[in-house]
Amino acid sequence: MKILVINAGSSSIKYQLVDMTNEIVIAKGMCDRVGQQSSTLIYKGKSDIRLDDVKMPSHVEAMKFVLDALVHADYGVIKNLSEVSAVGHRVVLGGEDYTGSVVIDETVMKALYANIGLAPLHNPANIQGIEACKEIMPTTPMVAVFDNAFHSSMPDYAYLYAINYDDYKKHKIRKYGFHGTSHMFISQEVERITGKKDNKIVIAHLGNGASMSAVKNGKSIDTSMGLTPLQGLVMGTRCGDIDAAAVEYLVNNTDMDVHQVTTYLNKKCGLLGISGLSSDFRDLEEEYAKGDKCNPRARLAIEMFCYRVKSYVGSYAAAMGGIDCLVFTGGIGENSSIVREKVVEGLEFLGLELDKKANDTAKRGEMTLFTTGKKVKGYVIPTNEEIMIARDTLRLVK
Repeated sequence: MKILVINAGSSSIKYQLVDMTNEIVIAKGMCDRVGQQSSTLIYKGKSDIRLDDVKMPSHVEAMKFVLDALVHADYGVIKNLSEVSAVGHRVVLGGEDYTGSVVIDETVMKALYANIGLAPLHNPANIQGIEACKEIMPTTPMVAVFDNAFHSSMPDYAYLYAINYDDYKKHKIRKYGFHGTSHMFISQEVERITGKKDNKIVIAHLGNGASMSAVKNGKSIDTSMGLTPLQGLVMGTRCGDIDAAAVEYLVNNTDMDVHQVTTYLNKKCGLLGISGLSSDFRDLEEEYAKGDKCNPRARLAIEMFCYRVKSYVGSYAAAMGGIDCLVFTGGIGENSSIVREKVVEGLEFLGLELDKKANDTAKRGEMTLFTTGKKVKGYVIPTNEEIMIARDTLRLVK
């Protein structure tokens, strides 16, 4: 069976076609600048193709370009669309309606629309991707794989905020968590590596968007992101944990309204806001490498980022009553030896002891054991959300 994985953003569609016989990606790429005057198709299959200045006024036209590429006589990888057994869609938030992936029908679509208010930046784009595929491939099964589903196993005392309980019930204000597909994949990889299910794992998914989770015996018991992806770690442009009263204070002391403050906290803070240089961690590491000549704000941004990760490691180890594995994944987690070193430093009391050589030579895309402790293991494990989506889709449509 071949599964098409779709991750639709507001102006983009990322896609992969996976042959589930051996879980090999046979084609992948993206449509960029969808809905703008000039769009781009990037396709990697039998040949690498890039089409610039094409017209993709909507997600429907973008999906037509993707599907035409997949069946193209010269560089396509399938003869016709009937070879696509199902489509798995990444959906950011299913709210409390769904605790796992689900085959999409009218009831599911109504729930997605109903949850737009909880994920106004993401769910509309995800819905557009689904509707575009349904228009072009009306008889092909579609599956929604929710970012928050893996975290639905959190106990109520972990996901609730201490607001009036009636307001929680009425407005569904609670911690949902995100990056769940990645956290699920990593937890399954740890189970495969260790050969046991009863692990206590802290997972650090670190990238421009970053989140952590505490996974006990294969179940998420807590995660750092909350009602929205703004809560938790310091991120590329998101501030992470902040006193809620700071919003009112900013409204009263700047010329921003509430909406503008929310945009500010999501788009202009984090590593970018602290460093004043960049939201890209690679730029900050390059500056950090200058040693004494490093811009002090770049150093501060890195130290704040690592401190926040370290504090969550300790918190989650306490919540689980111990820790067996600390896993780094995501663009920063896989690439930054500095981050891994700074986070693990001082955690010897938990049983984490850095293997500096293994840490410094770890390569992205490869699994690495970067600690020497016998009891607690520290791993770098590449994440693969697309394969996780494909697996869940296959499981449901079978």
